[in-house]
Order: sequence, then structure tokens, then C-alpha cells
Amino acid sequence: MRAIGIILAGGNNNRMRELSNKRAIAAMPIAGSYRAIDFALSNMANSHIQKVAVLTQYNARSLNEHLSSSKWWDFGRKQGGLFVFTPTITKENSFWYQGTADAIYQNIEFLKNSHEPYVVIASGDGVYKMDYNKVLEYHIAKRADITVVCTSIKDPAEVERFGVLRMNEDCRIEEFEEKPMVSPYNTISTGIYIIRRRQLIELIEKAAQEGRNDFVKDILIRYKNLKRIYGYKIDTFWSNISTADSYYKTNMAFLDPEIRSYFFRQEPAIKTRIDDLPPAKYNPGANVRNSLVSSGCIINGTVENSVLFKDVFVGSNCVIKNSVILNNVYLGDNTHIENCIVESRDTIRANSYYCGDKGIRIVVEEHDRYTI
Repeated sequence: MRAIGIILAGGNNNRMRELSNKRAIAAMPIAGSYRAIDFALSNMANSHIQKVAVLTQYNARSLNEHLSSSKWWDFGRKQGGLFVFTPTITKENSFWYQGTADAIYQNIEFLKNSHEPYVVIASGDGVYKMDYNKVLEYHIAKRADITVVCTSIKDPAEVERFGVLRMNEDCRIEEFEEKPMVSPYNTISTGIYIIRRRQLIELIEKAAQEGRNDFVKDILIRYKNLKRIYGYKIDTFWSNISTADSYYKTNMAFLDPEIRSYFFRQEPAIKTRIDDLPPAKYNPGANVRNSLVSSGCIINGTVENSVLFKDVFVGSNCVIKNSVILNNVYLGDNTHIENCIVESRDTIRANSYYCGDKGIRIVVEEHDRYTI
């Protein structure tokens, strides 16, 4: 593909609540064995983009460890490859990334040293499958300056999380509002853009000269009447995990066999880093229904309509319902977990009871598991 990739994976927000205390949103576990960034990386690799930069910042340790070897996404190559950029103190600059445009500006040499004519920009918190080649073909056919991948949402309350846009009959974007409180429109930006590399350099450098740091507000919205900005609408599965509720719903969606098949069995599949773990073990008395159980788990109790990530131990007589249990959690005997997200590396004492009666409850416990 005649493009390079940029994945914006440095963001954080308070809507993830305690879940973002340990890691960047792009490093959040998804569907038992994956991370959020795996979807953007896999889409880049499956679209034959050979050179990809990941821009990290907030709580980047877990994300950087996940990206420590590029071979899992087929970026272990002589030409191109995977590049991970974090904020760096230089003679000219000592600031962290001030926004998405500034993140690209601080790494603009990556763009200038590349030769591909186009750039695909994607966020690291989207869960979807996409062939970026089709978007590029659309971009070229429309003679667009910028193409924004968009989709429709059913819940009007969700519009405040996204950029909302309106297109004309030719799909040219005429209105674009970032995270409005209410909107008469239900078409939103997915945070995926295609732009010519030289034009991106020009726009980013101009924004930096003017002290403007946000790609959406200071480029897309600012230039919507001056540049040919088009929308490319998709109707396939797409989800953004930037809130605790949306993160929970996204994981629970993978209990649907059709969605699991779409992402992991239908080629091209989503790829991730593989851990050397034994398969899940179900001891006598285990009762598992409609659940996703990952490698390394040991089940002694009841698990129903739940997603269990790697290395989870479920004690005797435990009941886990409608919950997401993250990596390396120990659940003591007779524990009841319902409508919850249990943070990774938690140790839940025996006879504990946690239930999300009013929405999803996030459970964070840090007991010494060897004293139970």
C-alpha cells in the first residue's frame, strides 16, 4: 500500500475511571487475549502498510512492553517496520505532547524521512476490522484532501463522546462539531483519517507555528470549508472503548459467536502477542456457560456470560456472572462477582461479594494472596 501508518495511542481520560490508572487506553485488554491497539496494528499489517509509527505517552510502560517485538504483527522487516515514539526532551522542546497534532509535529521527521505519498492516521482505542486500501481508493477517486472514516450510532446520548459530522449528497463534510452535548445528527468520526503526506506536513507545521495542538479542532474543523474533506461511511462492527461502560459492552459483545468469528476466524484475522501459557483447566465442579475463558485460567466454580482474561483462578463455589475479569486475578472460594469489571492482578478474598446494582462496578483489591 502506498501509505505509512500513524497510530495515536497516548491519550487518557477520566471516563475509564480506575481502569486507566495502570495503563494507557490503547493497552486495555480486549476479548480475552488481545489489547485494544492490536486491532489498529492488525488492520495496518493486513492492508500491507509496511511502516507504522505508534505515538505513546500516558502510562506507556504496559503498552511499550506489548509492542517490544514487532514480529507478531508482521512488522519484523528490513524495509519499514514498527516504530514506537514517546515524548522526548530535546534542545528545542521539553514538553509532553500537547495534543494529537503536536504529537505528530514532535515526530515530524518520521513523515519527512518517508517516501510513501499517503498517511493513514488511526486511534489506538478502536475495535474494528478494515481494509485501508478501500478507503485510499475512495480518497483518490474523490480527489479529497482529507478522508474521514465515519459511522452511525444508535444511541443519541453517545454523541458527546465523538466528533459529529454532516455530509452532503457527494459525501463531502459540510459540518463538523467535536463532542457536542446534543446533536441532530448521528454520524460520527471513528478517528481514522487518510491524507497526503506532504499536505499533512504542511498543515501540522502551520498549526505548530500558530500554537494549535489538536488535529480535529485545529485541522479538520478549521479547514473544513477550505479543504476537500470527505467522509467514508462504514456499517461493519466498530466500537470505541474510551469509557468504562463502552469497554464493558465491547468485551461482552465478543460472547456473540458471529462477532468472534468475524474478528478471529475470518481472514484477515486480528493478530496479537502470544504468551506461552497452558490451556484453561476446568476442575470437577466447574460450570461454564456462554463465556470466554482464556489460556492459563483454572476454573473451580460457576462462570456465566463473562469474559475471563489470562491466568485467572476461580475458587470453589465461586459465582461469576455478567462480568469481565482481567489478567492474573485470584478469586477466593465462595466469592460472588456480578456486573463487574475486576482489575488485573487483584486478589479477591474468600467469601467476598461484589455486584454492580447501578451500572458497572469496577473492583480494585490488592491483598497479599499468599495470606488468604
